[in-house]
Amino acid sequence: MESMSDKTRTPSRRGFAAMDPERRREIARRGGASVPSEKRSFAQDRDLAANAGRKGGAASRGGGRRPASQS
Repeated sequence: MESMSDKTRTPSRRGFAAMDPERRREIARRGGASVPSEKRSFAQDRDLAANAGRKGGAASRGGGRRPASQS
């Protein structure tokens, strides 16, 4: 009877990992090409993108940088 440590498990390759590298590059090249430029609001408005990044950073683990204490 074999124990679990004797068996070598290889993870199944699914999604991008199973694809041909050339096919992955082709998909990556397309990036956001299907979205019209007028719909890419972050590309149009730097301040909007910066504020969204700050909001996301504040919502994630620990809220990002904390202001220095005023002692």
